[in-house]
Amino acid sequence: MSENAGNSKAKRPTLTPMLSVRNGAKAVDFYQAAFGATVLFRIDEGGTIALLSVEGAEFWIAGESPQNQNFSPETLNGSTVRLILTVDDPDAVFDRAMAAGATEVWPVEDKNYGWRVGRIADPFGHHWEIGKPLK
Repeated sequence: MSENAGNSKAKRPTLTPMLSVRNGAKAVDFYQAAFGATVLFRIDEGGTIALLSVEGAEFWIAGESPQNQNFSPETLNGSTVRLILTVDDPDAVFDRAMAAGATEVWPVEDKNYGWRVGRIADPFGHHWEIGKPLK
């Protein structure tokens, strides 16, 4: 049994994605405009690396580095990951992302599996599903 077993205040593990992009500075600007992201950490020397937060949901942005096997979706012509952003008002966040330069993959709608969700592609090739569970 772990030493945190039974402790209701035990820290849970976190999983924080790092998105590889071709232009980190432009990516930071997009995520701020599209999702209201705040910058928690940023270095611009030698290419932008930044830790962003959307209401506490954190993710990293970093320039692609082929020497380390980190490629952007633009280089790969696709991505192996979709990001799911759960928010109170998916319609408003979806519209804000579109206004900031995202491309609609499918509109926000009620799905038969109990979610209201839509999907966008950001200007860097990452796909985001923006939604919330239906009550």
